[in-house]
Amino acid sequence: MENEQHHSPAYRALLLAGTRLKPLQQVHAHLIVSGSGRIRSLLTKLLSLACAAASITYTRRLFFAIPVPDSFLFNTVIVKTSKLGFSIDSLLFYRRMILSNISPSNYTLTAVIKSCADLSALEVGRVIHGHVLVSGYDLDSHVQAALVSFYAKAGDLGVARKVFDKMPDRTVVAWNSIISAYEQNGFAKEAIGLFYLMRDLGVEPDSATCVIVLAACAQSGDIGLGNWVHEYVVGQDFDVNVILGTSLINMYARCGHVSRAREVFDLMMESNVVAWTAMISGYGMHGYGTQAVELFNQMRAHGLRPNRITFVAVLSACAHAGLVHEGRHVFASMKQEYRLVPGVEHHVCMVDMFGRAGLLNEAYQFIKEVIREKPAPAVWTAMLGACKMHKNFDLGVEIAEHLLSVEPENPGHYVMLSNIYALAGRMDRVEMVRNMMISKSLKKEVGYSTVEIDQRTYLFSMGDKSHPETNQIYRYLDELMSRCREAGYVPESESVMHEVEEEEREFALRYHSEKLAIAFGLMKTSDGMAIRIVKNLRMCEDCHSAIKYISVVANREIIVRDRLRFHHFKDGSCSCLDYW
Repeated sequence: MENEQHHSPAYRALLLAGTRLKPLQQVHAHLIVSGSGRIRSLLTKLLSLACAAASITYTRRLFFAIPVPDSFLFNTVIVKTSKLGFSIDSLLFYRRMILSNISPSNYTLTAVIKSCADLSALEVGRVIHGHVLVSGYDLDSHVQAALVSFYAKAGDLGVARKVFDKMPDRTVVAWNSIISAYEQNGFAKEAIGLFYLMRDLGVEPDSATCVIVLAACAQSGDIGLGNWVHEYVVGQDFDVNVILGTSLINMYARCGHVSRAREVFDLMMESNVVAWTAMISGYGMHGYGTQAVELFNQMRAHGLRPNRITFVAVLSACAHAGLVHEGRHVFASMKQEYRLVPGVEHHVCMVDMFGRAGLLNEAYQFIKEVIREKPAPAVWTAMLGACKMHKNFDLGVEIAEHLLSVEPENPGHYVMLSNIYALAGRMDRVEMVRNMMISKSLKKEVGYSTVEIDQRTYLFSMGDKSHPETNQIYRYLDELMSRCREAGYVPESESVMHEVEEEEREFALRYHSEKLAIAFGLMKTSDGMAIRIVKNLRMCEDCHSAIKYISVVANREIIVRDRLRFHHFKDGSCSCLDYW
C-alpha cells in the first residue's frame, strides 16, 4: 500500500513542491484535509524536503506531531539534519530515538558522530562511541571513518589513530580521514608519511586524498610531492573542480611557485570566491601586491562578491607591498559597498599597512578613532612591529608594556620588548625582561629552517652541529660569507642582543638556521637549481641582507618562505624590495 503512495497525486505534489517551504506547507495542509496525513511514506518525504528547505523549526514541528516514529523516520531526520549542518537537532533527534528504545543503524551512528565532530562535542561523542561498541558497529568501515574524523576534529589524535589502527578493512575513505586528521592538526610531515604508507599498501588515492595531501604539501612546503599529486590528478583524469583547483593554487602559492598557481587558476573551468581569494592571497604572500589588487578588481567585475577572507587577503597584500592608497580604497569598499563589518583581522592589516609604510601616527590614530574600544592584542602587536621597524622606541616600549599587561603569558611580547630595549641601549631593562621570562618559565620559540634535497627534508637550527657533514657545511658557509664580505656585505649587528661582543655577534648571525640550510642546499645541488628554504619564524634583517649577496656570489635563485611571506632572492635583490 505504501509503495503505491509513491505514485499517488499527493507524492507527486510533494516532488513538485521540492524544497520550497510555502508549497510544502500547502501540500501538507492538503494531506491533512484529505486524510493522508498519517501515511508514513508521505510523512517521511515531507520531513526530508522540509529539512532540505533549511526550515528546522518546521521539521521539528512535523516530527514531534508523529505519535510513534519508527526507525526509518528517525534515520531520515537524523541523517538529513546532520548532513545539512543542523548538528544540535541531529543529536536531539538521536537522543529521542535512544529513549524510544529504537536501535540505531550504522547510518544513524555515522551521522550523529559527524554532528559531534562539527560541534567538537568530545564528551557526547565518547558516549556515542560507547553506543557504537554496544551496537556491534565498531568494525563498520563508515562508522570507524566517522570516529577517526570526530576525534581528529576534537583534537584527540591519539584515539583517532587507535581507532584507525584497529580497522580491519581500511578503505580510501578511512585513509583520507586519518591523513586529514594529522594535516588539520598541524602535523603535515606525519600526514605525508601516512600517504606514502597508504600507497605502499596498494590503496589508490582518490580526488579527496589529493585535496588533503595538497594541503599537507602547502603546510610543509613539499613541492616535490605537490608536483607528483598534480601529475597524478592529470594522469587519472580527475575533474579539477573548484575544491581540487583551489587546493592546487594554495599548494603552488605556498611552495613558492606563484606562476604555476596562476596557470592552474586560468585553466579552471569554473571558479568561485574561494578560488579567487586563494589566488589573491598567493600574490600577496609573494609580494605581488599590484597583481593582487588587479585580480581583486577583476573578481568584482565578474560579479563575484568578496567575502571577509578575500578582504583580509587583499589588505594583507597591500600592507606587504606598500600600497597604502589602494588599501584605504579596499577597506572603504568593504564597509560602504559590501556592508561588511571589519573584524580584528582587517584592523590588523590596516595597522600593519600604515605601520610598514612609516605612517606611525596614522596607524595609532586608526587604532584610537576607528577601532576605539579595547583593540585586540594582535592589533597592538602589529603596531609594536612597526615601532621596532622604524625605531620609535618610546612608543614601542609603551605599547609593549601594555601588551604584557593584556597577555602576560605570551613569550613573543617579552622578546619584542627586550629587543626594543636593546636597540634603545637600555640593557638594564633587557635584563629585567629576561628575568621576568625566567620567573614565568616562558621560553622564546626556537627558530629552524628546512631545505628539501632529492625528496628528503633536512632541518637546521641556529648553530646546529647535529648533521653528519657539519664540518663541511660550516667550512662552506665560512667561505661563502667571506666572498659576500668581499662583495660588500656588512653584518647587521642590531639583529642580535646588544650586550654580545662584536666578534660573538658576527658568529651568532653567521650561523642562523637559514644560512646553514642555504649552504647545505648549495653544496648538494647542481648549478642553476633554485634553493628553497622554509623558516618557522620571521627572517632577521641580517639574513635578508646576506642572502641577497649569496644570490650574487653563488649565482643562484634562493626562495625563502618565512612565517610572514615569501622572499625571492635573485641577482642581489629580493622580490619584497626590502619591504616586509
